[in-house]
Amino acid sequence: MKQQQLKETIDFLKGKGIENPEIGIVLGTGLGKLIDEISIDKEIPYLEIPHFPQATVEFHSGKLIYGQLSGKKVLVMSGRFHLYEGYNAWEVTYGIRTMHGLGIKNLLISNAAGAINLNYKKGDLMLLEDHINLQGSSPLAFKGANNFGNIFADMLAPYSSELNAKIIEIASQQNILLHKGVYASVLGPQLETRAEYRMLQILETDAVGMSTVPEVIVAKQLNLPCAAISVLTDECDPKNLQPVNIAEIIAIAGEAEPKMITLFKETLKVI
Repeated sequence: MKQQQLKETIDFLKGKGIENPEIGIVLGTGLGKLIDEISIDKEIPYLEIPHFPQATVEFHSGKLIYGQLSGKKVLVMSGRFHLYEGYNAWEVTYGIRTMHGLGIKNLLISNAAGAINLNYKKGDLMLLEDHINLQGSSPLAFKGANNFGNIFADMLAPYSSELNAKIIEIASQQNILLHKGVYASVLGPQLETRAEYRMLQILETDAVGMSTVPEVIVAKQLNLPCAAISVLTDECDPKNLQPVNIAEIIAIAGEAEPKMITLFKETLKVI
């Protein structure tokens, strides 16, 4: 059933003219302006794609974009899916399986996250080196998952050391401050309590968010090299916690976004 659904989705998109994309990109909350840099060939709303979930978060536009960026054919998910929207883990990662089925060879992911490491500040970027899955589920835990690859995916190196090395080098060349760290993925959608932030500090995480990890796990099952960058939109100090201002979080993501766009654009040139 799932294989047939995926085939129908991929066949539909091929019929729309999406051919041999090289790089898949997932744009996180408040991080949609990369599409302004793309020479767009096709723009397909998720609503029109068979079996595709629909983005319900107001900061996610919900369309698949195919075009040229930095001399590469890219396929961009402008709008991602979260478990907290009521989707299951298969639906949350459906876009990754779709892009892989269409031929992408590398995956770049962005997200907005809170800084647990108090040396990291609002507006900074963090390259994910590892993660902790605190969402209570796995996108590989369903009947028939082995039809898509090894369900016992090796998570020794979930993020491509080769891609990460290129991104670190580019950040240095572009004089962009790029932290490296461990990302904890929680279910959400509520933000964390002070006690939960203290727990995350004890676990030696550097940032916390509500996405990315399911997508990365699926990428590992598919042997798809990936890299992920967090835009740090708030500072999660349990000793000095302030009320959450979602508008401010989105604004900070927008201010930091040009740095992320530069990193993605320059990375595309060397992969």
